[in-house]
Amino acid sequence: MQPVNPKRDPAPTRLSYRLNRLWLTPFFRALLRVGVPSFVIVFAGGFYFSDADRREAIATKYMELRRSFEERPEFMVGLMAIDGASTELSDDIREVLPVDFPISSFDLDLEVMRGIVAGLDAVARADLRIRDGGVLQVTVVERVPAVVWRSRRGLELLDAEGHRVAPLAARSVRGDLPVIAGDEADKAVVEALLLMNAAAPLKDRLRGLARVGARRWDVVLDRDQRILLPETGAVEALQRVIALDQADDMLERDLVIVDMRNAARPTLRMAPGAVDEMRRIKSLEAGVILQ
Repeated sequence: MQPVNPKRDPAPTRLSYRLNRLWLTPFFRALLRVGVPSFVIVFAGGFYFSDADRREAIATKYMELRRSFEERPEFMVGLMAIDGASTELSDDIREVLPVDFPISSFDLDLEVMRGIVAGLDAVARADLRIRDGGVLQVTVVERVPAVVWRSRRGLELLDAEGHRVAPLAARSVRGDLPVIAGDEADKAVVEALLLMNAAAPLKDRLRGLARVGARRWDVVLDRDQRILLPETGAVEALQRVIALDQADDMLERDLVIVDMRNAARPTLRMAPGAVDEMRRIKSLEAGVILQ
């Protein structure tokens, strides 16, 4: 008789059972599907990049690809156009922005360049953008000089808000602008312009305004006359003086100072010669002959 083969037990072995139960564990499945491949990739990458020559070669290749992309013709800037600026200001802008054209637009930091242009005294506002055709467009709003400020440093042009515009070589260059003088006069340009407008009836005699003690203004006229204005209500005080002059030609007399610092008690100071003449006239009227 031939031996009969024993029947195979269909029940799983203990090892197979344990492996099957382990595979049903979510953590184990994630470890095999994600963890092991990730470890292999990271290990292989670390081993490959551990060589300094390989790292340098890859960095060099990356820089070459990046530079070739950035220097494509559509990204190149070939010239600069400036709008809204005078010839002198345009020259200053080109001087503070020494860009060597052609240059890639990726190499231009427009925000930093805008700050540099806006930092110029004569620039009130600046805008920079790259225009079609590879043009760096610089659009500026230039400050308009309103007064000439005579300070310890010399003559300077200021706009209507007191911002410095540019130095001035000589007063005659801008004879059309009014003059202010004194320390911190640039901080009170707005009030100075109001006084200039109020002094329009005296414009033929007006020489300028002098800031006194960084607190108040003196109106300087020809013939060495001065109108001393108070710290507050200066425009109203000046209008009172002009009204008196128009009514009685007060400023046409031999006066040196019209002191309006005390609104309740205006004071007039006459020239020395005028005082002597007044005394002589009063003496004659009294019948006294002065020797």
